[in-house]
Amino acid sequence: MDLSRRRMGLTLGFLAFISLFQVLFIIPVVFAQTTNDELRQRHAEGYCSMYDICGNRSDGKVLNCPYGSPAVKPDELLSSKIQSLCPTITGNVCCTGAQFDTLRAQVQQAIPFLVGCPACLRNFLNLFCELSCSPNQSLFINVTSVSKVRNNLTVDGIDFYITDAFGEGLYESCKDVKFGTMNTRAIEFIGFGAKNFKEWFAFIGKRAVLNMPGSPYGIQFLPTVPESSGMKPMNVSTYSCRDVSLGCSCGDCPSSPVCSNTAMSSYHKGATCLLRIGSLKAKCVDLALAILYIVLISMFFGWGLFHRTRKRSRSFRMKPFLGTAHGVDSHSINRPKAENLPMQRLEDANQSSTGVQLSIVQGYMSNFYRKYGLWVARNPTLVLSLSVGMILLLCLGLIRFKVETRPAKLWVGPGSKAAEEKRFFDSHLSPFYRIEQLILATIPDALHGKSPSIMTEENIKLLFEIQKKVDGIQANYSGSMISLTDICMKPMGQDCATQSVIQYFKMDPSFDADDRLEHVNYCLQHYTSAESCMSAFKAPLDPSTVLGGFFGSNYTEASAFIVTYPVNNALDKEGNETQKVVAWEKAFIQVAKDELLPMVQSKNLTFSFSSESSIEEELKRESTADVITILISYLVMFAYISLTLGDTPRLSSFYISSKVLLGLSGVLLVMVSVLGSVGFFSAIGVKSTLIIMEVIPFLVLAVGVDNMCILVHAVKRQPLDLPLEGRISNALVEVGPSITLASLSEVLAFAVGSFIPMPACRVFSMFAGLYSIGIHGKMIFFYVTSVIPLTSMHSIAALAILLDFLLQVTAFVSLIVFDFLRAEGRRVDCFPCIKVSSTYAESTIGIGGRKPGLLARYMKALSTRIEPGLEQKIVLPQDSYLQGYFNNVSEYLRIGPPLYFVVKNYNYSSESIDTNQLCSISQCSSDSLLNEIARASLTPESSYIARPAASWLDDFLVWISPEAFSCCRKFTNGTYCPPDDQPPCCSANNGPCGLSEVCKDCTMCFHHSDLHNDRPSTAQFKEKLPWFLDALPSADCSKGGHGAYTSSVELKGYENGVIQASSFRTYHTPLNKQIDYVNSMRAARQFASRVSDSLKMEIFPYSVFYMFFEQYLDIWRTALINLAIAIGAVFIVCLVITCSLWSSAIILLVLAMIVIDLMGVMAVLRIQLNAVSVVNLVMASGIAVEFCVHITHAFSVSSGDKDERVKEALGTMGASVFSGITLTKLVGVLVLCFSRTQVFVVYYFQMYLALVLLGFFHGLVFLPVMLNMFGPPSRCVKIEKQEERPSVSSQP
Repeated sequence: MDLSRRRMGLTLGFLAFISLFQVLFIIPVVFAQTTNDELRQRHAEGYCSMYDICGNRSDGKVLNCPYGSPAVKPDELLSSKIQSLCPTITGNVCCTGAQFDTLRAQVQQAIPFLVGCPACLRNFLNLFCELSCSPNQSLFINVTSVSKVRNNLTVDGIDFYITDAFGEGLYESCKDVKFGTMNTRAIEFIGFGAKNFKEWFAFIGKRAVLNMPGSPYGIQFLPTVPESSGMKPMNVSTYSCRDVSLGCSCGDCPSSPVCSNTAMSSYHKGATCLLRIGSLKAKCVDLALAILYIVLISMFFGWGLFHRTRKRSRSFRMKPFLGTAHGVDSHSINRPKAENLPMQRLEDANQSSTGVQLSIVQGYMSNFYRKYGLWVARNPTLVLSLSVGMILLLCLGLIRFKVETRPAKLWVGPGSKAAEEKRFFDSHLSPFYRIEQLILATIPDALHGKSPSIMTEENIKLLFEIQKKVDGIQANYSGSMISLTDICMKPMGQDCATQSVIQYFKMDPSFDADDRLEHVNYCLQHYTSAESCMSAFKAPLDPSTVLGGFFGSNYTEASAFIVTYPVNNALDKEGNETQKVVAWEKAFIQVAKDELLPMVQSKNLTFSFSSESSIEEELKRESTADVITILISYLVMFAYISLTLGDTPRLSSFYISSKVLLGLSGVLLVMVSVLGSVGFFSAIGVKSTLIIMEVIPFLVLAVGVDNMCILVHAVKRQPLDLPLEGRISNALVEVGPSITLASLSEVLAFAVGSFIPMPACRVFSMFAGLYSIGIHGKMIFFYVTSVIPLTSMHSIAALAILLDFLLQVTAFVSLIVFDFLRAEGRRVDCFPCIKVSSTYAESTIGIGGRKPGLLARYMKALSTRIEPGLEQKIVLPQDSYLQGYFNNVSEYLRIGPPLYFVVKNYNYSSESIDTNQLCSISQCSSDSLLNEIARASLTPESSYIARPAASWLDDFLVWISPEAFSCCRKFTNGTYCPPDDQPPCCSANNGPCGLSEVCKDCTMCFHHSDLHNDRPSTAQFKEKLPWFLDALPSADCSKGGHGAYTSSVELKGYENGVIQASSFRTYHTPLNKQIDYVNSMRAARQFASRVSDSLKMEIFPYSVFYMFFEQYLDIWRTALINLAIAIGAVFIVCLVITCSLWSSAIILLVLAMIVIDLMGVMAVLRIQLNAVSVVNLVMASGIAVEFCVHITHAFSVSSGDKDERVKEALGTMGASVFSGITLTKLVGVLVLCFSRTQVFVVYYFQMYLALVLLGFFHGLVFLPVMLNMFGPPSRCVKIEKQEERPSVSSQP
């Protein structure tokens, strides 16, 4: 909606040229004809039907004389003039010198529109030349009525007999000719958008009412003449635009032979393979995948059934023999009860006949954790002090803590191609203007759901009232009062380029119109031609920019008014100009909320609004929108952690057995790990982002709570007859390797984000792990657009997880020692100074005498049933005023964002071919840039290009051409001479312009002999380009470049023959969905790349939203690569630590399934793939490790057959995984469904809930089945009895 540039190209006079155009058709004025008995016409060769001018209408339009006189031989001067314009007219003529001058004056306004296609121009001129001056005029013109003007008979109506062949040839040669300044076709101006030659002739021949453009009398175009009339239709030969010798460009004549060879396949969507199955259609790829899935599932179940049948058969054959030989159950051979842990057998080897054969890495880790556990248990104070000291040292970096709030810095990487292109565009041409917008719409009918038309007298009056309010806004900036007129964009230097329906009234409520509604309806159809409909800033106003909710060109059915205020933008965001604008924008929003909203709603209309700074302001407000939700999340998690860490609640001992203080300490440790991570990166100069506290709960959910529960439960499982230091040591030996494996896997998974080429993802990893996702997810959808700041964060997340792990195995283990000492000393939780006398023994039963907990019993029951087998406004607060605005933008806008094709280093010298490789007029290359853009606009559904481009180069070449003889002119002293309808040639007042004494000696800049193949030399180009860019458009010359192209060409350094930067403007098609923005950017880049390679020139596309959507071009590639790296890193860590390819492969498979299933959930819930969801997927690969590593590790160190080992792994580690991982995450995530910000609901509540449930089912249901069927062999091996030794001694 390039409101500024798109209309700046035409002034009030421009409007006139259209009306004059129809005066062109009016040129029939030039025809004289007689139909009464006194002036009987003679229809024969050499006779006229109209000759000379006999009067004028009251509005000044001239009227011809109806004289059927013989054609007259012109003098030599008139003959040469007629030949120059009408080469087909020779010999006698039916026009006087005055008539020809009128003809010439009128057609000169049409020439700039049509000169790009000589065939069209020639046909168009022939029509009016024959009508005005043909010596055989009476053969095809019949005057049907006359009227008296000041006692003179004048023509009042005629029949013009013309063959359909001529009409068809004329229309076909002109229908595709472009008018670049307005990004549309010339036929829209000179033919009212006619769809065929009959509609065009009807438009030309319509009698105009007074003071309106059009013919002064009616012209009826007829294909056949009356019998016995002696007449015959005019049938001058027409020129085809396909005639290569006439040089019509491909943009003006797509059917030209030189254009048809250009392949257009790149614009068409690739063919999709579809198969029909009954009434259903299915893509070949989808069907193939479905078949593959069914085959794999069938093979899996078949193998499982075969395995189970063979196992039962073998068991049946072996049972009698075993019973006879040993007299005992086969599951009871030298094996302790199933409740006993593998680690107990590891430590108490003298009471067992089995041991665990660990990998080298696990062996070292077990030895380390055994010795380390003893040392920590004996020195808890020292360990806790060192841990706290280390984290406090890292937190000192918070002194340099800074928050990055600039969207471009948050969302776009420094090496971003789109960011570089934006910087080039802003610095070499001009920054894109700011937009302030209001949308008023009718309310849909409750019965049929259809919105009524908004075009009523009352609603137009409402627009004037709203405009008065907006004009009255005064914003205080540094003591100065800023109003809209101080900051608005003024393409013609006087009036604001406001886009509103009331521009049809010149923004003047007192505009003289008998019926406002009728005037608006008239302007909607004649906005390009009626002077009374010209905007206050002197350019036509396209209805599609100010109306919405209509289809096609049915403007009267529009259900919305769209009011847009383009405001000047500054290159330096910190500059005073921008600050002034921001101050006014804040006042504008406040007035919209307080005054305009009630005013519009009182009229039973909906109202939405936005300013350029609205998104940033709403994000700042959003940062505090969910404080209560986050606090509740903390409290819920804290309460659950305290409950799950403690023993089964008993009223008599709850105040001793509870773990409230331990749980609170654990949560604080997780928080300080994040602070330490942020402090470290702040110290090295990495800026943070907003809303840190919003994401800390997710970090707690991801890693902190899980390991705390596993550690505490492991200690509780140890026999009470062991000393506390022995229990701590055994617990660390039991769960230390799996905790280490899970934490290292998470660290690597998050660290992968540091390599994602999106600042959002890098910042995310760095800043607290999961925390920065929140804020940045919010912004991505704003810019309908957007890239989330998550790139520096993956590193911080990785560091935060690493710190959290270190604190858990140091500070938290020390806190466990203190808490168990407190409990054994019968001291009250939270008040350890208070000691009670009640016994604690029954509440601290160890593994030897303690009954299995509820979760452990549930997991054992579940395991008995295990059989081998296989069982996308979102970022804003919901109450934001922008929610309704974005909905309305998607629903009502009928025009897409402006698209610029920027050309670097255009060599305009006469030796270079660059000019013909860019332009699209006569003699330009068929595959030139502008011709290719025009060709692409023919397939907007795939190219996303809506219109041909506005070309300063085409208009410049036309402006200097001899055919456009009223455009490029010079005084006798060589300086620029404007057209005759502009000062100083014409008075500045509104009176008619005649031949001025000032400009009577002005001459054309060039004759054909001065140009080489109609192209200027290097010196001529260099001299006249500044003239063109300063020339105002008007009726006599619509091609002036001032306003339309002021910022399209960089003149700095152009004297050396090279223009460093220039742009050609077109528009994208309306973009309503995120995928539309992505696809349009991809299509534009592919188009520019192809054309650049073809022309050997540097060309790139630019639109204001590209910078925010660049990340999505390769989002799938980025997501898949990072997921592969993350899962691969987890696999390598597992392989290194376990030295078991078998176990690592199973973990890899389960992780991949969880991630793939999570992506499936995203598809079902319509969650879009973006930086937030990519980060969530990468994190899921790390978090999901927790659901399977612990179970797999417990399974590998258990003894017995696979059924027993699965039961034992679920009965021991399954309970910790379920309570410490599944339920902990679940309670924290559930709170987020009450968030006021949709980004939390969609990307955290929905995705994390899905992750937790998928992790639970895969880790505690599917994984045990996999282990039962395909699990690795046990690491337990038979060993001989050894002498008695302490359970905390070295590993055997």
